[in-house]
Amino acid sequence: MCLPGMDLTLTILALLTGVLAGGLFSFFQIPIPAPPELPGLMGIVGIYLGYKMIQWLDVGIDLLGALGVQ
Repeated sequence: MCLPGMDLTLTILALLTGVLAGGLFSFFQIPIPAPPELPGLMGIVGIYLGYKMIQWLDVGIDLLGALGVQ
């Protein structure tokens, strides 16, 4: 079962792409461009959840528009 607005095929392809990329980084013994420890990974998950929470609450400002950048 998928959340509303979430494409399961795209999600699975993204996961497979990540697994392939991670495998290549490990195979070539290159440091991954992500936190290698659980606390760092949980920080990234926290950023994502905070982003989604603000979208769900439908609050925020258009900072780039306010600065005249966009």
